[in-house]
Formats: sequence, structure tokens, C-alpha cells
Amino acid sequence: MHGQCRSRSRPRERLTVLEMRMTDRYATYRQAQTAIPSRSRCLPLYGAGFENLGALVERPVPEPAADQLLVRHDAIGLCFSDIKILTQGPAHPRLQGRDLQKEPVVMGHEVVMTVVKVGAKLKDAYRPGDRFIIQADIYVNGVNLAYGYKIDGGLSEYGLIDRRILNGDHGNYLIPVKPETGYAESALAEPWACVVAAYTLKYRTGLKSGGTAWIVGTSSARDDYTLGAGWDRDGHPARLLLTRVPAKLERTLKARAAELNMDIVAVAPGTQPPVEKIDDIIFLGADAEAVEAASPFLAHGGIVAILADRPMSRPVKIDVGRIHYEDWVYVGATGNDIAKAYAQTPVRPDLKAGGKTLFAGAGGPIGRMHLQRAIEKANGPRTIVCTDASDVRLKDLEDTYADEAKAKGIRLVCLNPMRKDAYAQGMAEFARDGFDDVVVLAPVAPLIAETSRYLGPGAVMNIFAGVARGTTADVDLSDAYLKQTRIVGHSASTIDDLKEVLRQIESKELATNRSVAAVGSLEAAREGLKAVKDAVYPGKIVIFPHIRELPVTPLGDLKTKLPSVHARLKNGREWTKEAEEEFLRVMLK
Repeated sequence: MHGQCRSRSRPRERLTVLEMRMTDRYATYRQAQTAIPSRSRCLPLYGAGFENLGALVERPVPEPAADQLLVRHDAIGLCFSDIKILTQGPAHPRLQGRDLQKEPVVMGHEVVMTVVKVGAKLKDAYRPGDRFIIQADIYVNGVNLAYGYKIDGGLSEYGLIDRRILNGDHGNYLIPVKPETGYAESALAEPWACVVAAYTLKYRTGLKSGGTAWIVGTSSARDDYTLGAGWDRDGHPARLLLTRVPAKLERTLKARAAELNMDIVAVAPGTQPPVEKIDDIIFLGADAEAVEAASPFLAHGGIVAILADRPMSRPVKIDVGRIHYEDWVYVGATGNDIAKAYAQTPVRPDLKAGGKTLFAGAGGPIGRMHLQRAIEKANGPRTIVCTDASDVRLKDLEDTYADEAKAKGIRLVCLNPMRKDAYAQGMAEFARDGFDDVVVLAPVAPLIAETSRYLGPGAVMNIFAGVARGTTADVDLSDAYLKQTRIVGHSASTIDDLKEVLRQIESKELATNRSVAAVGSLEAAREGLKAVKDAVYPGKIVIFPHIRELPVTPLGDLKTKLPSVHARLKNGREWTKEAEEEFLRVMLK
């Protein structure tokens, strides 16, 4: 018996020592007390296509200058925006003019980092161990120098932070992270900020003061239009373009222009306006051809307002890419009051309380974030329909969120449009009254066109997916004035958005860890990017650059590969801070 006890105690003692060593290694890492190597690995991209995504290379770890920080990249979320860089290479809008063969880009903008060395001039403000996330959309003198684009990003072990980041156009682009906050949950604040920002959009409810407005008459224009608000000394356009405007309204406009010192320019039908960008285009009557011809002249943040009482003769081809990237919006009203077209129905920024929401293309990482937010938010929708072309993704959505939705009294419906009969049957219920909110999460123009037909009265469509500028979809714009629907779009986030999401993470209001689907080491980044391109995983892939070699590993596979980590997952499927701590204890080099 004594011999048996001794034989059992020795392995237990050795395990305890090993655990202590792992704990010490993890604590040392957290406190940035590990030795800084002389060389650092990174994953450079030399051009368009995966064939130009090189193998890991080693570079000397730079010594920070007096006004620089040396940072350690701790965790990086892989993003579909990275695939756009891979696909376009030097043709990417943020990389144009850059010779990637001579100056390769290191991607990775969803990143959390730790300061490991501080330049002499910054020692009063920073110290080793300070942790940050970064608002990657960095501007200096109006020039975009995005992290992971112009500035080497997180798919590297170490990087330099300089004055461009610390003192850019919007101040400091680094946002402090509390010591106790996890790495993955911090890194994923960036994509989550884009999601949260999509529900805080604000649009003008009147003509742009000091801007350029173009009023276009059509064959169905009436003769009794009134101006309403936005045409007085408190605010009015600086320039007015007129095309086929009814005589009575034209006289009123010219008199008002003389009073307010507005420029007036006549634009003959079928000719180009004399300016490149127009803030407001107002159509008097419904004319699909006129809307299509004039819309390309809209400025960033431009509004098309339609005053009409009859439906359009056909759907209108609208540039959904510029709705997404340039904040265009189409509004309208019936009757004769121009101001009413703007002010009658302001764009509702958030999902309608107690309403019906459609998430189209919801099975991917971003779609899951939108769904999670909709279920978790107070006064959210009561019916949520999620569509996706993958049964696997839809099943994972249901497995993850169905019980939670049911507990909150939310009806969750998942439909695959590739299963045409079942899809048609499921959507038939919503054909008459439509949805209150439609959020498009896949960059597919036919999907935008198809789902726009399900907009109910007062509904808002948000084109969240990054559809390329110049991409058109056929949309019935009659709904903008007959049903008061609004179609908007959204891209990126601000520093304030990112700060707000981090606040929610650190106050336990938002669990971004629920978005993690797989983890891997820096060696697995190439494999992970291919998985993002091929939509292999329903959630986010997070890369940890400082762990031992680990292929992209879905959380479920940790049960056999790293059982002690899997045991700390929530419900055996969700990443947690405790799982991450164990993961790093085991896997740190």
C-alpha cells in the first residue's frame, strides 16, 4: 500500500511543478517580462493572390526610437477585409501605388497588443505591460495609413508604434485595455465595433445647408409644390440646379435665391450637371430613368428625395456599393411639400422594438454578431429570420442561439435559399406585410434586390456587406415614398465606436468571445485566411502569434487536442477567458 501511494504521488508532484512552470510562464508573458528575441516572424504579402502570400519570414526586432513603442502582437482576428487585400493586392484602394514586391504588406487589423519596450520620450506615458487595441483606420493629414494595410499589422510577432498612430488626425489611435481583459475578446472588439456602429447611423432630415441641390422635374410633376423648411436664412443650399422644374415652383425658387444669394444654374434635360458632386437631388414625380441618370452625381452623404404619388414604372438600378461606402440614402414622400420628403420619416438607426428582422446571409462571423446583438439587446425584435446558403452554418446558428432566443420570447427561423421549396414556404409568411428591418450580410447584388421586396411599411434595409462601388441592384424605389422605406449602408467604425464596444466587453455587457470559432498559431495564418475565403467556419478565427505551432483548430477539436482547454469552454462550444488562460499556459513557447 505504501509503495502504491508513493508511485501515485510522484506523478502528481511532477504535474504540480509543470503546472507551476506553465503558470509562471503565463504570468511572465502577461506582465511583458519575457525576453525580447533578436528576430521576429511575420507573414508578408507580395501581390494579389494566395500565391503571393509568402511563408513566414524572420526580421530583426527593431529598437524603438525615442518617440516609438515596441509592441508584441498577442491575438489577431482574421477578417474578410484581409481577403480583399489578398484578392486585389496593389489594386486595393488602400494600397494603390505600392510595389508589394519591394514593400510587402503585413495584414492584420483586428489586433490586441502589449507594450514591451518604450522609447525615451514616451516613458512618462507608457510602460512595458500596457495593453491596447487599435483603431486601424489611421489618418495623418487626411491620408489613410491603416494598420494592416499601409502600416504593417498584426500577423507578426512584434511591431513598432510611432507618432502617426500616437498623434494622428483623430488623436491617439491606441485604446487602453484593462489588464484582466482577455486577448481574443479584446481583438474582436474591432469587428464588433463595426456591427454596433451600424445601429447608430444618423442622416440629414433636410437639405444640406451650404451644399448643392438639384431639382429635377418629370413628366408626372404637379404644379403646386411648396418648399417647406430648409430654404431660409437659418439654412439653405448655396447652389441650385434646375431641370424641367414647373413654372410656378421655378419662380418661387428664383425669388428665394435672390433673397438668400443662392446661385442658380439651369441644366437642360439629358445633359450633365456642371458640378461633379451634388448633395441633394430632388425628383418631382416618379421617373426611373431620371433617377438612374442623376444618382451617380451624388456626393458622399448625398440624398435622393422623390416626391410622387404613383409607383415607378419599373425597378431602379441603384449603386448599392456607394450606399454602403458613401452613405447615400433614398427618401421620399407623397404630396407636394419638398421638406416632407426628408423629414416625414427619419432613418430609424436600430432594429424596431418588437418587430420582425431579416438577417440575409447570416451564417458567417459578422452575421452571428448581428444575431447575437439582436437577441441580447433590450427591446429587440420578436421575430428573427436568418438565411444562409449553408445548412451547416444554419445548424450552428440554431445550436448556439435557439434556446437563448426562445427563453427571451423571440421566434428564430433559419432558412436556406438553396432549398427553394422550403425557403419559399418559410418566406411566404412575410410576403404581404414584410419585415421591419432587413440587414444584408453577404456582398451579393441579387440578394439585395430579392430581399428589398420584403420591406414592410417604414422598414429599413441596411446594406452592411461591403459591396464594391459600381455594383447595382434592381430596387423598387416606389417604396421610399409610398411605404416610407429607407435603404442605408454602413462601413467601418470610429475610435468612439471602438471605445464603446471595449467598455461593453469590460463591463460584461457584451461577450465577444462568443464569436470565436477556431484558434491557431502564426504558422496557421495562411491556412486560416484560406478558411475565411472559403467560409469554412461559422465564426472568427483567432491567431495567437506567440504560441507553439498549432494548425487552425475549431473549438470542438480541442476536446482531443487540448482537453484541459476544452474543459474550460462554456457549454463545450464557446471560448472563455478561463479557456484562453489555460490555452496560453499550455501553448506559450
